[in-house]
Amino acid sequence: MDFQKEKQLVRDFYAALDNATGDAITETMERFCAPAFLWRGYHPFHEQTDPKAVADVFWKPLHGALGKLQRRMDVFMAGRNAIDGGQSTWVVSMGHLMGLFDAPWLGIPPTGKMAFLRYCAFHRVEADKITETAMFFDIPHLMMQAGLQPFPPQTAAHLVQPGPMTHDGLLFDEQPALEGEKTLKAIDFMVKDISNWQSKLSLEDELRRSWNEDMIWWGPAGIGATYTIERYAKQHSGPFRAGFEERKFNGHVAKIAEGHFGGFFGWPNLTLKPSGGFMGFPATGKAGDMRVIDIYRRDGDKLTENWVFIDLLHFWNQQGLDVLGRLKTVPHK
Repeated sequence: MDFQKEKQLVRDFYAALDNATGDAITETMERFCAPAFLWRGYHPFHEQTDPKAVADVFWKPLHGALGKLQRRMDVFMAGRNAIDGGQSTWVVSMGHLMGLFDAPWLGIPPTGKMAFLRYCAFHRVEADKITETAMFFDIPHLMMQAGLQPFPPQTAAHLVQPGPMTHDGLLFDEQPALEGEKTLKAIDFMVKDISNWQSKLSLEDELRRSWNEDMIWWGPAGIGATYTIERYAKQHSGPFRAGFEERKFNGHVAKIAEGHFGGFFGWPNLTLKPSGGFMGFPATGKAGDMRVIDIYRRDGDKLTENWVFIDLLHFWNQQGLDVLGRLKTVPHK
């Protein structure tokens, strides 16, 4: 299957939504999305269950805050969901929503300058309608652009993250099926291999089984991005493993691959109990859920780039830290 019909539907949806204002946003959501639409979003939005609710609680306020909103996509792909045996088709896009930050959003003070909201969205398409969406966006990164520090200093770097080094992530045209199968195989090998946390190999050698030496892990604000296996082990993978004494994998809702790109999301992917030190926070003794989107680029037989979206606001809120709530008590200039 070439997924061209589903891709075009999502592209038409984006074209209408990104240029809409006011009630036209609601009309666009209702025109492209099914009445029983399920939308899964980053904290504090969580689940919304009809198109109008998504327009009212998310898109209208965002358009009001980021004027002249522009979608800058870096990855666009589609595929059959490997989790449900290929029964559903999902279209995925990733990039930034850019605009002029001229009004407050979620208590974040405006800057009057360009701002970038990093996002990734999975859309399930059925019978010419979008029936489900999982959309994660890096709110802490937007806070950092406004001069705020939502978390302690991170172990890696966080920038306005670029798309694939190869600049070929917009898969608007049909892709060879074999390439998608290779990408899915590489993702599955990595997920299975990483679950063996008691490996006798060094962390770096374990990672080399799945990743190319010049890998880049584009992590969320609060953790940061890191380059090469050695630095990834030092700046994220090692601290992550050391920071949680109990880890439970809950599975994924959708997983697809097309061409050299693929990814998945869960709701939640992981349930973890902090044992102290991760992201600079002490142990809490409380289990918390991590909702994660991962997007991958394969080079050869291994993975080489990984864009990661983690709902850290939700996770730390479960630990007793209300990052957005603190904005209400902090005066801004």
